[in-house]
Amino acid sequence: MKQYLIILLLAVLAFPAQSQSSLDAYERKVFRKGDDSLQYRILYPKNFDPKVQYPLVLILHGAGERGDDNEAQLAYGAKLFLEPENREKYPAIVVFPQCPKDSYWANVNIVTNEDKSRTFNFLKKGKPTKAMNALIGLVNELESTGSINENQEYIGGLSMGGMGTFEMLRRKPDTFVAAFPICGGGHPATAKKFAKRVDLWVFHGEEDSVVPVEKSKIMAEAILKAGGNVKLTLYPGVDHNSWDYAFAEPDLLPWLFSHKKEE
Repeated sequence: MKQYLIILLLAVLAFPAQSQSSLDAYERKVFRKGDDSLQYRILYPKNFDPKVQYPLVLILHGAGERGDDNEAQLAYGAKLFLEPENREKYPAIVVFPQCPKDSYWANVNIVTNEDKSRTFNFLKKGKPTKAMNALIGLVNELESTGSINENQEYIGGLSMGGMGTFEMLRRKPDTFVAAFPICGGGHPATAKKFAKRVDLWVFHGEEDSVVPVEKSKIMAEAILKAGGNVKLTLYPGVDHNSWDYAFAEPDLLPWLFSHKKEE
């Protein structure tokens, strides 16, 4: 029994678990203004000084992480910003908002076909969804704190969050300087609103069975046509979980934080 416990202890030390407590570094908060509310988690830099301005990184989750537990949205990407090396090298305020179950980040009509595939019809106009309206309010509130460097605001997201990334860029084209939509999409006609203002790195799995890879290809082509800068990374043989590969890209954070608006 004693030998078994020693072996178990060595295994734990060799392969430390990513416990929930590690994600507790993201503080639980709720944005409220009028009829709008949005739960979110926020990670401050180590030795955070409210008088200092830091870059803002906004990460939008997918449809499967919607809800009201203020926790599920941390499923993908959150650990990347907790890595000691990244916290040391890229001190930033990182925010993971959570979309309510009855809403969606982007304005898109989704049709389920007979073969269970989905058709995504993105709208190029119209009022924001309830979740997007609250998200815009949250960004404005964060900026009003004085702790955000408005020359270094970044946004990214996966699946529904990738769609929300494109939509946020067209609704607030002067806010963000770089963005990374993952397996998302948008209306190509909206690209001209942000193409020359925001650099993008777009990711998608070539075998995506949920959101067709063409959705990212179309947006990348539209951005280039509008005179923008965009990188398109497609993963051969990868299905919808292209975020696993995107968040593992060693150049993602160096690329992201290298962008800064000209003062």
